[in-house]
Amino acid sequence: ALRLSYLRSGGHDPAILDQLLHLQLEATVLEKGAAGLRRGRRMAPAVPAEPSGTGTHGLDVALLAVELENRRLEDELLALKVRRERRADAGSRAAQRHTEELAQLQAEVGMLRCHAEQTRPWLHPAVFPRSIAPTLPP
Repeated sequence: ALRLSYLRSGGHDPAILDQLLHLQLEATVLEKGAAGLRRGRRMAPAVPAEPSGTGTHGLDVALLAVELENRRLEDELLALKVRRERRADAGSRAAQRHTEELAQLQAEVGMLRCHAEQTRPWLHPAVFPRSIAPTLPP
C-alpha cells in the first residue's frame, strides 16, 4: 500500500522503490516465519526440518522474491504510463492554448483591418487628377 501510494503521488525514484520492495520482502518473510513458528508449536513435525534455504522454504522465498520483483516492475510500468499520460495531457493542453491564442490573434487582425478600412482617407473622384492623355473616340 505504501509503494502504491508513493507511485500514485508521482514518486519514481528507483532507490526508494528498491527500499520499499526490500521492506515488503522482509515483512513477508517475517510474517511467514512467525506463522510457521506458531504452526510449529501447535503441531510437531513428523519429519525432520529441512535445512534453511533448501526445499520448500527456499522455493517459497524464491517465489516470493519473483512475485515482489513482478510487482515492482508492474509499479514501474504504472509510473511510466502515468508520466506518459501527464505528458500527453500537457501536450494537448499546450496545443489547445496555442489554438486559442491563434484564434484571438486572427480576431485582432480582423478588427485592425476593419479599423484601418474605416479610418483610411478616401479620396473623392473630384480630387483625382485628370488624365493627361486625350480621351479616345468611340
